[in-house]
Amino acid sequence: MTVEILATDFADAVIRMFDRGTIIPVLGILLGCSVAMIAIVAGAMRQASQTKAREKTRSEIAAYIAEGSMTPEEGERLLNAGAKNSGKGCCG
Repeated sequence: MTVEILATDFADAVIRMFDRGTIIPVLGILLGCSVAMIAIVAGAMRQASQTKAREKTRSEIAAYIAEGSMTPEEGERLLNAGAKNSGKGCCG
């Protein structure tokens, strides 16, 4: 079997698929999966950005405490002020 025959068979199969009216559901599924993948990647990037910012804030507060311009109690209060879960359930 040659490549030309395979290409012709594939082209015929695609044309038959279009003729049956199944292209709309296929495109819908592909579009839905694409949107879902973009949402997952965007969510992961957002989470990574938030984690990076939180860690930067923690290190800056630790530096202020180390140089003496802030007491450890003030630093602890600042760190606890932005806590997601304040004891009101599992999801904040």
